[in-house]
Amino acid sequence: MQHPDNVIQGSESAFAADEYAQRIHRTRERLSQAGIDVMIVTGPENIFWLTGQQTPGYYTFQALLLPVEGEPVFIIRQLEYFNFIANTYISDAAIYQDGDNPVDFLVGKLQQRDWLKKRIGIDKRGWFLPIAVYETLQDKLGTVADAAGVIEPLRAVKSAAELEKISMAARYVDAGMTAGIAAIRAGADENALVSAMMGSAIAAGSEYVGMEPLVSSGPRTGIPHGTWRRRVLQSGEPVFLEMAAAHDRYHAALMRSAWLGKPPAIAQEMEKVCQEALQAALDAIRPGATCEAPHLACQQVIDRAGFTDNFKKRTGYSVGVSFAPDWGEGAILSLYSGVTTELQPGMTFHIPPALRIYGEFTVGVSETVVVTDTGYRQLGTLARPLTLL
Repeated sequence: MQHPDNVIQGSESAFAADEYAQRIHRTRERLSQAGIDVMIVTGPENIFWLTGQQTPGYYTFQALLLPVEGEPVFIIRQLEYFNFIANTYISDAAIYQDGDNPVDFLVGKLQQRDWLKKRIGIDKRGWFLPIAVYETLQDKLGTVADAAGVIEPLRAVKSAAELEKISMAARYVDAGMTAGIAAIRAGADENALVSAMMGSAIAAGSEYVGMEPLVSSGPRTGIPHGTWRRRVLQSGEPVFLEMAAAHDRYHAALMRSAWLGKPPAIAQEMEKVCQEALQAALDAIRPGATCEAPHLACQQVIDRAGFTDNFKKRTGYSVGVSFAPDWGEGAILSLYSGVTTELQPGMTFHIPPALRIYGEFTVGVSETVVVTDTGYRQLGTLARPLTLL
């Protein structure tokens, strides 16, 4: 399809063409090792990582057909075509109309390329592969290999260019969290805090994020993943703030806690333990250590303090490329018991130890960090201790 002269190939791409070429080459090597001839890539994160294509319109069907040999084919809705040209260095795409059945369209492209006789794989565990689509593909193609885990290990270790984008996102988070803390006062509502946080992060440079901020006050902080609901802050109450920001779809996140007045002794003790647990986890990060090592170090601090029942979660998770509904890459790597994948320089994690008494309060603190050759590098700059107002 012809496109206007002012829609320039790759003009809005997050990276240079060489970066994508290297990623596709490495992915093809892993596909070959897995015995897969053609991979159907449907997840927006993997699609973005391989091609640069990004759109909030991923709620409609899109797929990259990536062969071990030959040129890839991108299946895309007509409305997204010019977006695709601007974001990628792929010169053409297979475009379907809104009246078409996109799965039938995809199968037709496989047939045109004589790929139906090849071993075809797809990520069966992807969030964005509806059961109906998979069952239709299975019906039309027969056996479809599971290509889950082919691309994700490559995404786990970030390039220098990727790390720069995550570092920029961390600067946006710093701006947002600073503004959110400054907006805390008795009589303000939770919406005012979120408005300050997101407004400042966006003004600093952030794009839309993979998940909304987690902001709550008073007893509502004692419920995990609470979001703002217009509640008015009162003196003597806790405030919980967690947010992410994004640069070219690469995310960084941050958690902080505050208290309007003097916290009860148990909250002060829990907050101190969170600080110690976070530092213990950070100190356990080094190349060659397993992903469970930071978690075990964190858990040991919490257990020693007697708060085992208040901490029933992983210590951290990979961050990088994200689309809604998450700002993390937790499906790629978690810092948790039994995860024996070795840490490598370039891996990036959000580490958010939090302790709570359910229905009363939560305190917590976090950092986004990069694994380095000797340990870790913290990306955020904000003070960690509980903010008292």
